[in-house]
Amino acid sequence: MPANQELFTKRYTEDSLQFIQKNQDQPFFLYVAHNMAHAPVFASKEFQGKSVGGRYSDTIEELDWSVGQIIKTLRRLKLEKNTMVIVTSDNGPWSVFRNHAGTAFPLRGEKHSWFEGGRRVPTIGYWKDQIRPATIDGIGPNMDFYATFAALAGGNDPKKDSTYSSQNLAPALFEDKPSPRTSFLFMDAAYRSGEFKIHRRTRPFPDPRLSDVPRPKELKHDPPLLYDLRVDRGEQTNIAGQHPAIVERLNQEMDSQLKNQCH
Repeated sequence: MPANQELFTKRYTEDSLQFIQKNQDQPFFLYVAHNMAHAPVFASKEFQGKSVGGRYSDTIEELDWSVGQIIKTLRRLKLEKNTMVIVTSDNGPWSVFRNHAGTAFPLRGEKHSWFEGGRRVPTIGYWKDQIRPATIDGIGPNMDFYATFAALAGGNDPKKDSTYSSQNLAPALFEDKPSPRTSFLFMDAAYRSGEFKIHRRTRPFPDPRLSDVPRPKELKHDPPLLYDLRVDRGEQTNIAGQHPAIVERLNQEMDSQLKNQCH
């Protein structure tokens, strides 16, 4: 308050369309960071009660409408063949908000956890006549868009200009090649290499921070938990005891990346 949150998605969309209209004759970058469907969730009057999933799903319906309005504007202005569109999210659901939070099923975890349900989110890349319909099953964190966009715009490789850890995903998007990123560090808590992932620390959930219940302490694991995401994306079966060599290899890789970050 005093802002009417029911109008947020609509207002963000209207401003986005005005921006595209204003900059249609020159290169532009539009970053639309909707606050929905982050709790508290709101939808405009036109979308309230329209979905079968309740209030949360109403907000998703309106977000879908918003993306549609942007695509329609690009088509109307004949910019669709010269514009790349990425739709994604920053984290998984937050179950403390229950039916206002969505679900990551069948993945385990949620926001504030390092399990896949908290970190693995859908991503759609669209560029008419440039990106062919396909499913990419690789690692591509949001920070890799930095190097990807720089490469597509003819800019310098960010690695040569800074210590920013961003990789160019263009070969995966346009050439059907594997993602150049084969590993990912989840702070000092977890690490993924290929399809194997270790957890040195885990956070209990649901996250009770908005309740009167004391927040559970993080759990430390030595040896780390080990999961094979090829067959266990839900991270239900710890196989560390069966594969000590893999645990040791990932531990060494994780320590090396943590050391490089500190320098």
